[in-house]
Amino acid sequence: MMTPPFEPSSPPQPSLTRWSPSVTVAAIIERDGRFLLIEEHTPEGLRLNNPAGHLEPGESPLEACVREAREECAHAFKPTHLVGIYLSRFQRHDASHPHYEDVTYLRFAFAGELLEHFPSQSLDHGIVRTVWLTAEEVLASAARHRSPLVVQCMQDLLRGQRLPLEAIHTDPSVWLVPQ
Repeated sequence: MMTPPFEPSSPPQPSLTRWSPSVTVAAIIERDGRFLLIEEHTPEGLRLNNPAGHLEPGESPLEACVREAREECAHAFKPTHLVGIYLSRFQRHDASHPHYEDVTYLRFAFAGELLEHFPSQSLDHGIVRTVWLTAEEVLASAARHRSPLVVQCMQDLLRGQRLPLEAIHTDPSVWLVPQ
């Protein structure tokens, strides 16, 4: 078991509801030594991220990644393998309240092929543009990343970490329409 690299900000409090991480997907896209990132408006300002987003009801992680890549960079995306599954925590402090937003993300990161471009398609809300950066430029821009997972996923891909898509199973019940 890995020891956390930091002390928790407060001891866990008992809860009446079940804790659920936010499930997200990300497309880790590399072409000719450059990585495709999106630049987007966030409450923390203009940030860089992989084309990424939340898993929606009725879709598999693979389907969600294809959809998010299309929405955020106006390209078709064909995942070829799973880079990894990542867990991270984000805390946003609100100066106007004594509380803060505390969210845990469970990310499925896929690498694959960038296919057809759809130039007439507008980018998703908040997305300013897409950018192609070298690995060195991605590392140098870390202070502007929306998530520390941008660097981790890139480094894992560069190390050759690749898992078969079959490592993720989606039960057919996911696609059933409620009666």
